[in-house]
Amino acid sequence: MEADVWTIHERACERGEPSYVDPESGLIVLTELGLQARGACCGCGCRHCPYEHENVPADTRAGRIQRPAILHGRIDDDTGYDVLFWSGGKDSLLARRALARERPSRPLVLLTSFDASTRAVAHQEIGLDQIVRQADALKLPLIGVPLHAGQVYLDQIEQGLRLVPRPIRLVFGDLHLAEIRTWREQELGPLAERRGAQLHFPLWNIDYDVLLDDLEASGVRCVISAVPDPAEIGISVGQRFDRSLIDALPPGVDPFGETGEFHTLAQVWDTPAPLRAK
Repeated sequence: MEADVWTIHERACERGEPSYVDPESGLIVLTELGLQARGACCGCGCRHCPYEHENVPADTRAGRIQRPAILHGRIDDDTGYDVLFWSGGKDSLLARRALARERPSRPLVLLTSFDASTRAVAHQEIGLDQIVRQADALKLPLIGVPLHAGQVYLDQIEQGLRLVPRPIRLVFGDLHLAEIRTWREQELGPLAERRGAQLHFPLWNIDYDVLLDDLEASGVRCVISAVPDPAEIGISVGQRFDRSLIDALPPGVDPFGETGEFHTLAQVWDTPAPLRAK
């Protein structure tokens, strides 16, 4: 049904209409054109808000936004930023630490996409409220990009990137899956180029032992947040991700879960200085 909503909205805008009737609830919904006529964000978290939800209260924004918006901190118009695609897990944390070593003075923005219905990061099963909590602990601005069925993923990401006036690099915590990197280069590369940015993969092909050493040095507790098949690999949600868990994994399971065997949550709020990379 949600896919139909976005198609209905697009056609209503093409006709210049200020509203349409929601096919599920029967309620009248203002289109982007109708909301633009108001001249400002009303703060209600409207489905088609053209104002980046700027007047939605910060403490409720994560639960209400329907379009990309800043969920934590602020982004300065005249500052160049790296944009780290942040899923909330160990790879994201390690990528942040790598950036801190590379260019400790360059400002950083976190960008998280999430399911608009469940308010959770897909596959990771990490709630958006936990992502906001991470951004607060790390003292970094955060952009939230709600993903809606019926909308093109790249279009939604591009809307989010418009909130960063001067992106320098789009950064990803990919480790070794060539098909994922190739997809990013083919699909996100042109988007980055349009914004004058480059793609960057600071963890690419780094040895797992080196990554584990850095994770331990961070002092951050990372726990399993999702396991598609717990019985097959013998781990469960809530377990700590560490060397002992890796040693107990069955043969053939990627030690970092890179092929989707499991996902993690980095509990950065429990660590005084998680970014003090050595």
